[in-house]
Amino acid sequence: MDQSLSFFEEERPSDSPLIERIWHSQSDQNIGFHSRAEYRSEIVIATHQGRTTVWVRGPETLGTPASVAADSECIGIVFKVGTFMPSLLPQDLMDRRDSELPSAGETRFWLEDQRWEVPTYENADAFVSRLVRQKLLVRDFDVASLVQDPSTRLSKRAVQYRVLRATGLPLRTLHQIERAQQATALLRRGASILDTVCEAGYFDQSHLTRAMKRFVGLTPLEVARASWTGSLLTRAGSPSE
Repeated sequence: MDQSLSFFEEERPSDSPLIERIWHSQSDQNIGFHSRAEYRSEIVIATHQGRTTVWVRGPETLGTPASVAADSECIGIVFKVGTFMPSLLPQDLMDRRDSELPSAGETRFWLEDQRWEVPTYENADAFVSRLVRQKLLVRDFDVASLVQDPSTRLSKRAVQYRVLRATGLPLRTLHQIERAQQATALLRRGASILDTVCEAGYFDQSHLTRAMKRFVGLTPLEVARASWTGSLLTRAGSPSE
């Protein structure tokens, strides 16, 4: 199947210090793909058959098969590492235990006893700014530094607590997912499997294969081939699928 005819996806950066990127997709056919592990949280707005739902999503620790329903549209707001909603902690949303926010009408939803307008691809930044002003979304800015360099005056237990609260994941698991994402990017750019082993810091090809199967759901060879067909997407678009 030529997925370019049935699936459209775009993304853009944001000036917000809490947003990693904002993405938008549309599908006119049922599409199957692999959803890879992800350590960042996000908000997803999914519209299918005229019904719009808003979801808060936590991290995913495994690569799993997923699908996008026909005639659906999704918008995603991916947060920078360390960004989370205190009332919906990432650890409680892990591995597709997504939280669907109650509907308050066709274009509104409930959050913390307030009615909110469903954000669009264009105004997602303003929506996040409102969440921050009302302290419904926060970022532990130290966590990003701790992820890159755990050496600090804080105790090991304190580091693990900060990272776990803000991301939902132990630091070791987060690093494993990050490395698998690096390997995926290398393979999709055409790097050989052996070069990927070296550049991503795996012990050998078997180590890389085990990691890719766990965190992407595909072997390195399948990832490399998927980069040509466009069938490998980063994450499931609609939480209901």
